[in-house]
Amino acid sequence: MNQRSKVCCRWIIVSMLFWQGVGVAQSSAPVSYGVEADTFHPVKAKHGMVASVDATATQVGVQILRDGGNAVDAAVAVGFALAVTHPQAGNLGGGGFMLLRTASGHTTAIDFREMAPLKAHRDMFLDAQGNADSKLSLISPLASGVPGTVAGFALAVQKYGTLPLSRLLQPAIALARDGIIVNASLADDLNTYGKTVLLSHANSKAIFFKQDGASYQQGDRLIQRNLAHSLALIAQQGADAFYKGRLADAIVSEMAQQGGLINHADLAAYRAVEREPVSGSYRGYEVFSMPPPSSGGIHIVQILNILENRDLAKMGAGSADAIQVMAEAEKYAYADRSQYLGDPDFVNIPWRALTSKAYAKSIAQQIDLAKARPSSEIKPGKLAPYESPQTTHFSVVDKAGNAVAVTYTLNTNFGSGIVAADSGILLNNEMDDFSAKPGTPNVYGLVGGEANAIQPKKRPLSSMSPTIVAKEGKTWLVTGSPGGSRIITTVLQIVVNSIDFRMNVAEATAAPRFHHQWLPDELRVEKGFSPDTLRLLAAKGQHVRVQPAMGSTQSIMIVPDGTLYGASDPRTVGDLTAGY
Repeated sequence: MNQRSKVCCRWIIVSMLFWQGVGVAQSSAPVSYGVEADTFHPVKAKHGMVASVDATATQVGVQILRDGGNAVDAAVAVGFALAVTHPQAGNLGGGGFMLLRTASGHTTAIDFREMAPLKAHRDMFLDAQGNADSKLSLISPLASGVPGTVAGFALAVQKYGTLPLSRLLQPAIALARDGIIVNASLADDLNTYGKTVLLSHANSKAIFFKQDGASYQQGDRLIQRNLAHSLALIAQQGADAFYKGRLADAIVSEMAQQGGLINHADLAAYRAVEREPVSGSYRGYEVFSMPPPSSGGIHIVQILNILENRDLAKMGAGSADAIQVMAEAEKYAYADRSQYLGDPDFVNIPWRALTSKAYAKSIAQQIDLAKARPSSEIKPGKLAPYESPQTTHFSVVDKAGNAVAVTYTLNTNFGSGIVAADSGILLNNEMDDFSAKPGTPNVYGLVGGEANAIQPKKRPLSSMSPTIVAKEGKTWLVTGSPGGSRIITTVLQIVVNSIDFRMNVAEATAAPRFHHQWLPDELRVEKGFSPDTLRLLAAKGQHVRVQPAMGSTQSIMIVPDGTLYGASDPRTVGDLTAGY
């Protein structure tokens, strides 16, 4: 067992012992646990559960549940805590999506994606030769969109929470004020990404590096007093503190000094939006996911619709045939993504056509089990009329059966690297998710079209895909992942592993992953697949490339008797799922 696996296992074992009643489940069937045959075992709880990338933030959420808060309360508390404990992606200065489903079955989506400033324009990231300049869209003051996290969390609590926002901020305030113990993940990211992103900005350097310029190491205490003060202002004044008050002043001042675009009018005009989730069916299960400006929900449903035409269970998990069918389906979906997806407030998205069973069947009929179709031959479909590896996800279920899935981000690690004045708030670089030049790939290699071109007040297209699956009207699976362009295929595989291959949630999480996004024309695979399988895929014409691990899923499964089974992804050091 490698060191990363040892750390992950230790966290899960500690969680199980601490919460007394956390145990193991061992059946290959998704609705029947207890057989001692499984290779990987989820954490078990009866009353409530939180799965996140950070141990401390997870415990914050579980304590909110213990204190009588519901899943929305716990999720918001976890989100604020991650802004302190996981500054690589947890944030106040970024944005994301929340998908929630109540115990009664009402499912809704809250969009708190960033927006382009009023002064943004289509060609703002092009150089003198008219080529896209990634430095401008990633590490310059122009890279930041208007943040949405605070507005999104405030809206969620106002409409669906039970505890006051001020109460939910207290754990994060204490963590920032008193300090956190730097874990291996944060230490590693500060030593790598931090030195290239943060050191050149005085405000950021003062927070994340020691006085001698050395980066914080595992076991050091990191205190963020300015961030604690900012969190306290939000607790006292609500979201207005961020969008109209002292924190707005700090953001605007920093942008003016650095040459960024965000001004007071941008912040005052920002609104989080409640939207209808994308929904579909798959082999008798109901699938709910995030609508545009996320591309995740539409394409997860689209790919599942295609796969429903083939018997994946008969092919077998990890088989060359199953991977062939899924990879080919992914090519068609990502080709469609490049042309049709964008901000629904600006473009007309043919989502009914994209998620049509008939359209999926027409694609399925073009998939050859024996031969891969080159991406150059696949174009966005003629439809019938009708992010970053540096994101983070967390899932929460409470004792009443309310479920919340949240994916939010700064985009790349530590966002733009710019901290707004003395606020302690890192700002995002989400403007890179627009198509700086239609047809030119972004940092994740994703190609976008006119639908995702830059416009003022527009939200950039995202791959973030918080997803909830229901069985017979009851929530069954809550999941999501970071991973940039690989989010969609990572979440897809959790669903397929659970339904088609009847894996428990820990097995579905640990299974090796693969990914195809149309362009570039390569089948990316993790280590763990049989060499024979990879040879068979190559013989079919797939351009197989073994690459680093993909995603960091945080998932919870609910079986019919109400027992909760959760799993944090072993691919990330320090993951923890806990319940009570």
